[in-house]
Amino acid sequence: MIGTTSQSANHLTYKSGYYVSLFGAALILLWIGIFKFTPTEAAAIKPLVENHFLTFFVYKIMSVQTVSNLIGTIEIIIALLLVFSAKFAVLKRYAGIGMIVTFLVTLSYLFTTPGIWKIVDGIPVTDFFILKDLMFLGFGLMVFQSNTK
Repeated sequence: MIGTTSQSANHLTYKSGYYVSLFGAALILLWIGIFKFTPTEAAAIKPLVENHFLTFFVYKIMSVQTVSNLIGTIEIIIALLLVFSAKFAVLKRYAGIGMIVTFLVTLSYLFTTPGIWKIVDGIPVTDFFILKDLMFLGFGLMVFQSNTK
């Protein structure tokens, strides 16, 4: 019986952490996605998008704001998939794939954007907002994997 209680508590802790992460990631994606519809964010992401080997061409066919709106829409859709995956497990796979692709691309900006790395007091630093995507990538892998259980 003692092992059962401990396993039950561990399971509850794991599930609580999972759902805090799920709704936290959804909130952040939703918030950032909405912000993409502003001219400030559209201008801010332009250097990232135009210097990336997968997205360099998009400004030749769409305006800066349209590209940002499209990225924002994708982020909002992933956020909604995450939220609804709490009730509909079949959506976890799509939410996980969306997170994995999104955060692999955003992390790759660290290597494709000129000037993103700087040396401050002898330490290489970057725009740390991109580094949070390491955690999101890991959680996306968890969400994707949780569909197969």
